[in-house]
Amino acid sequence: MKKAFGLWSAVFIGIGAMVGAGIFIVIGQAGSMAGNIVWLSFVFGGIIALLSGYSLAKLALVFPSRGGIIEYLVQEFGVNVFSGGMGILFYFAQLIAIAAVAKSFGAYATKLFIGNQNIYWIDVFGVGIVAFFTIINLIGAAMVAKSENIIVIIKLSVLIVFVIAALFTIKPNLLSLNKTPPISGMFFAIGITFFAYQGFSVITNTVEDMQNPTKNMLKAMHISILIVAMLYVATSIAVLGNMPLNEIIKAKDYALALVVKPVFGEIGFKIMAVTALIATASAINATLYAATEISYVLAKEGDLPKVYEYNVFHSNEGLIVSAFITIPMILFFNLGEITEAAAISMLIIQAITHLGHLKVIKITKANKAATFLAFVFMGFVAGLTSFYSYETSPIVIYYLAGIFIASFIIEYILRAINNRKINPQT
Repeated sequence: MKKAFGLWSAVFIGIGAMVGAGIFIVIGQAGSMAGNIVWLSFVFGGIIALLSGYSLAKLALVFPSRGGIIEYLVQEFGVNVFSGGMGILFYFAQLIAIAAVAKSFGAYATKLFIGNQNIYWIDVFGVGIVAFFTIINLIGAAMVAKSENIIVIIKLSVLIVFVIAALFTIKPNLLSLNKTPPISGMFFAIGITFFAYQGFSVITNTVEDMQNPTKNMLKAMHISILIVAMLYVATSIAVLGNMPLNEIIKAKDYALALVVKPVFGEIGFKIMAVTALIATASAINATLYAATEISYVLAKEGDLPKVYEYNVFHSNEGLIVSAFITIPMILFFNLGEITEAAAISMLIIQAITHLGHLKVIKITKANKAATFLAFVFMGFVAGLTSFYSYETSPIVIYYLAGIFIASFIIEYILRAINNRKINPQT
C-alpha cells in the first residue's frame, strides 16, 4: 500500500503545525522586547529549530515509531517511571496545545463573523473546529496529508503575497539602528519567537506513514523549518518596517492584517484575518494527528488504557478520547497560563530528548556536535522562557510544576492499575 506521506506532504504537515496562530501573535510580544531587530530573534530561533529537527530526524530513522519523542525517551532512558512520566506529560501538553489553538480559532472566527468577542461563539467555533478535524483524522492519514497540503498551500500563498507587498512599502526610518533597544532584549525574545517554530516534531510522527523515510525524513524536516524561518524573518521585517512598535503591540493579533490594509484596503484586512483562521485550523489538524499517534503508542506499548488502541474507521479510538479530553479544556479552562506552562514543558522534554540522544549516538550515527548544540540551545530557550514567565506571570511556573507532578502521579496510578509500562516498539 502506498504510504500517505511523501516528501512534500511531510513538509506541509510540518509547516502546518508551525505556522498556526503563533506568527500573528508573537511579533507583537517579541517586538516589545527586541524592537525592530526582532527578525534576528527569528533567525536564531530558526537555527535552534534546525538543530533540534536534525537530532529528532536522526532518532526517527533508527527508532521509527508513531509515538515520536515518546519512543526516543524510552530508547534513551529505558523502561522506567521517568520515561513513562515524560511520555504522559508530552501527550497532555499536546492536548493543551490543541485546546489553546482551538480557542484562538474561536476568537478569530467570532471577531470575523459575529463582530464582537462573545464567549459563547468562541466556544462554539473552537469545539466545532476540533470536531471537524477529528472527522478528517478518522478518515485516515491519507486524508490528513491531503487536507494539510491544500490548507498549507492556501495560507502560504496568501502570506507570501501580502508580505511581498508590505516589503515594498517599508519605511526605512522604522528599521533604523538608532531605534534599536539593548541587544539583551533580542536574546530574551528568542524564547518567545521559538514558540512560533514549535510543531516541527510532528514530522517524526509520520515516519510509519512516510514513503522512503531514509531519504525523506531529514530532508522534510530541514525544508519545512527553512521555509518557515524565511517566512517569519520576512514577515517581521515587513511588519516592523511599516508600523511603529507601539501600534504593533496595541494591534497584537491583527498587526499583519493592519500592515497590508493601506495597500489592499479593507478586503486585504479581511483576507488576512481569514488566513489567520486557516493557519490556526491547519495547526489543529497537524497537532491532532500527532496527539493521536502518541496516544496509540502509549496504549499499545505503555500506560494509557487499552481503549485508546481500538480501531475506529481508519484511525483508532485514541483520537476520539483525545478529542473528548480537549473539548472540556476549551469550554471550562482559562488556557492562558496553562498553555504557557505546557509549552515550556515541551521545550524541557525536547532538551532531555537531545541529551538522551547523546547516549545512543553511536546507534543513530548523528553528528555529535550538532546533537550537543541542540541540547544546549533547547535548554537555553527553556531557561529563558521560564525566567521570562517567572518575571511576568509567576503562576505559570506553579502550573508547570503541577503539570509535571500530575503526569508522574498518573504514571504511578496507571502502572498500579494496569500493570503496564511504556515499552520500546523497535
